[in-house]
Amino acid sequence: MKRKDIIEFEVGKMEFGGISRSIYDNKRIKMKGGITGQKVKAVVKKSRSDSGEVKMLELLEASDIETAETCRHFRECGGCSILSIPYEKQLEIKENQVMELFKAKNLTGFEYLGIQGSPSQTEYRNKMEFTFGDEVKDGPLSLGMHKTGRFIDIITVDDCRLVDSDFIEILTKTRDFFDEKEIPYYRSFNHQGYLRHLVIRKGENTGELMVNIVTSSQIDFDMNQYAELLKSLNLKNEIVSILHTINDGLADAVKCDELRVLHGRDFFNEEVLGLKFKVSPFSFFQTNTKGAEMLYEIARDFAGNSGDGKVVFDLYSGTGTIGQLMAKTARKVYGIELVEEAVEAANQNAKLNGLRNCEFIAGDVSKIVSNLPENADLIIVDPPRAGIMGNGVKDISEFGAKEIVYVSCNPKSLVENLVEFEERGYKIEKVKLMDMFPNTPHVECIALIQRVK
Repeated sequence: MKRKDIIEFEVGKMEFGGISRSIYDNKRIKMKGGITGQKVKAVVKKSRSDSGEVKMLELLEASDIETAETCRHFRECGGCSILSIPYEKQLEIKENQVMELFKAKNLTGFEYLGIQGSPSQTEYRNKMEFTFGDEVKDGPLSLGMHKTGRFIDIITVDDCRLVDSDFIEILTKTRDFFDEKEIPYYRSFNHQGYLRHLVIRKGENTGELMVNIVTSSQIDFDMNQYAELLKSLNLKNEIVSILHTINDGLADAVKCDELRVLHGRDFFNEEVLGLKFKVSPFSFFQTNTKGAEMLYEIARDFAGNSGDGKVVFDLYSGTGTIGQLMAKTARKVYGIELVEEAVEAANQNAKLNGLRNCEFIAGDVSKIVSNLPENADLIIVDPPRAGIMGNGVKDISEFGAKEIVYVSCNPKSLVENLVEFEERGYKIEKVKLMDMFPNTPHVECIALIQRVK
């Protein structure tokens, strides 16, 4: 097996995060994607004496476990890579994958409480970020998701099962509107063009919609025409915010150089477990609202009775959702987050909910905590995908809290951090999984650790 060779093989073991490992010609081969039992054709990217890395070119034969109904974009769209697997089997696969991560790090002796499935397996996403482009070179305008393994080609996902009919209606009408106007999309290879992204967000429990059209500044187009189109649509939910974001950054990401409000306001409202939240266009909010309610209830259950005068530190607090849920019974909650916009939103939301024992502070965790007037009885951590970086675990351990509830969207980084927490005097007590992302390789993990030394 040499580099650039074309090989055919049967996919072996699926690992957490969408990686598969197989055997070919007595070598271990790694591939992005793949479902156990599939027969595939792939090109060799790297080859060593005992291993290799390949890229799938073609599915030759589906796996026996692929028996679920799919959308017509499946395998072309780079989104739901395991949509073809029945949901109960998806949960079983994710459970086994995460437990293998714990086992590989010799993390044992805790109470494992299984995996909680999402309340909805379809139409659960409250946010989608679509990209303008074309499906083939010089083809008609597309608006949707990147094709699998492609950085340029865009497929219009008007049969997507992750969003409701309002998203699809806005998506298709937006594409048709700009196609008719012959407005060019932004090409990342030469940074020329106008249309970049369409971001749709929804308050699942409030029925409020936000539509954000993202463009460069290269054309002076009257976006009020587009706003009028959106207002004329017959939707189940109400559009309360139509925004135009100007982004001239070179990266293929939604950034804001200038924000224009075309209709309504620059936020929408959402409610989670009796609390109200104002969500701004660029603030983080869990993409599965009903799943998030279950996730936060698990975290609150792991925290136990956080009342009785307890002080809670909510680290990497984002817009403060978990901290505000804990504030109902805690004596005091301090939320610490690096992103100033998120902290501002968290304090506004705490005020909106009448929580006077909740304070959110922007800055570095270790520096802020050293200046707080009291120590934590309980710490909640919900870091980004990379986990707790640098000296973070050391700093958090030295805060001396008796209990830590760790909420993670990446079990790989979680187990790395848990190993260090155990080295610093903590022990894992409970672990539970929450499937926030049906039909994808991802899952949330909640762990309760307690100080033993």
